[in-house]
Amino acid sequence: MNGDNFTLSERIVLPSYIQQASQARRGHEQLIRLLLEQGKCPEVGWSESTVELFLNELAVMDSNNFLGNCGVGEREGRVASTLVARRHYRLIHGIGRSGDIAAVQPKAAGSSLLNKLTNSLVLDILRLSGVRSVASCFVVPMATGMSLTLCFLTLRQRRPNARYIIWPRIDQKSCFKAMITAGFEPVVIENTLEGDELRTDLEAVECKIKELGAESILCIHSTTSCFAPRVPDRLEELAIMCAKYNIPHIVNNAYGVQSSKCMHLIQQGARVGRIDAFVQSLDKNFMVPVGGAIIAGFDDSFVQEISKTYPGRASASPSLDLLITFLTLGASGYKKLLSDRKEIYLLLAEELKKLASAHGERLLHTPHNPISLAMSLDRLQAGGGKVVTQLGSMLFTRQVSGARVVPLGKEQTIGGHTFHGFMSHSDAYTCPYLNAAAAVGITHEDVALCIKRLDKCLRTLQKEAHSTSPQIPPS
Repeated sequence: MNGDNFTLSERIVLPSYIQQASQARRGHEQLIRLLLEQGKCPEVGWSESTVELFLNELAVMDSNNFLGNCGVGEREGRVASTLVARRHYRLIHGIGRSGDIAAVQPKAAGSSLLNKLTNSLVLDILRLSGVRSVASCFVVPMATGMSLTLCFLTLRQRRPNARYIIWPRIDQKSCFKAMITAGFEPVVIENTLEGDELRTDLEAVECKIKELGAESILCIHSTTSCFAPRVPDRLEELAIMCAKYNIPHIVNNAYGVQSSKCMHLIQQGARVGRIDAFVQSLDKNFMVPVGGAIIAGFDDSFVQEISKTYPGRASASPSLDLLITFLTLGASGYKKLLSDRKEIYLLLAEELKKLASAHGERLLHTPHNPISLAMSLDRLQAGGGKVVTQLGSMLFTRQVSGARVVPLGKEQTIGGHTFHGFMSHSDAYTCPYLNAAAAVGITHEDVALCIKRLDKCLRTLQKEAHSTSPQIPPS
């Protein structure tokens, strides 16, 4: 409804009622105008009615929704199912063009605007979360692993003679496979044990650079967010090393946006040394469906180079989901989620510490990991490795999801490389353990139920172990 239509409506309904409705409509339009003017996440979240109004306005800007459109091409935004069309708000054309995921589509002004706005809001949120000097970013409809691969393939054009990627070990398959898929040979740097924590072996990294030669190394591939007792890499020192030897630096920041500590490490690394790009997951940081990631960096030209490496158009679903989420939460809503997560992390640590003590275990001391916690399982290990893994099965069947039970001595071969002690980020960690994480969206109820069910499982296993242990007859 524009001004003319509201005026015509006054002939049908009392003018005072129409004027009131017109003022209400202008309230929605004012929010949209501010979004387009500023390109930033609104401080206060929008109502669903405003979000849907905006999405419908975007949809009618795409050619597949033109009333008189006659499509004779091979891609005309046709959808067989109206349910599918409604699921996507009739934004069917996707984002980008065949040569650039960030390019504007002539047939899809609305989808193109959605893409540009989402990237602009993401940049605002990354700065709000702690990486103030980030220059550019874009949403890519691939999860973290494939997004890392895209970064490596872009670097290949700059460093055609490079063969190796130096990678401080983290036992997570997708980031390792990302390097192999890109056609490079990962050089695994084992972590050093400092107290309970597994930390970056900087001396080993520098020795490997000197051994292989800087020109043969594509990049250093570091990590922020990870499972305890592994802690974020020493990003500042690695960034200084990359600047010293003129080696690119790609950071796997998978679920690090929710952590001010992880984001501070990236900001500081870029300030004192070199970070070329950092990659983060959409679902883990912003509570949207799996399938998207953000590639960001401090040099706009390099980030644009990565976006141009992506072949073809792309799905708009991750960008659409993220835009809806940002508009619904607002900056204040997202900041509250981050604040709540920090608070519940402390609660989870305290509850796990008390539970561990009650069962003769201990909470591992990993102060440099701001998201994940680990509790020893030494007493269960005394009953054999099968008892340790049985705990994981028991928790899963009791609907405790996300808890990781890490036994000793597991081997895993990925791409021809055999990892000893897989899942523990170390060839021989000192004890088996259980992981639990306080990720964005976790609630007090999640913690209470987890502790209750974990306590019950541990008691059951200890009772079973006691009943099957050989009894000493009385003298």
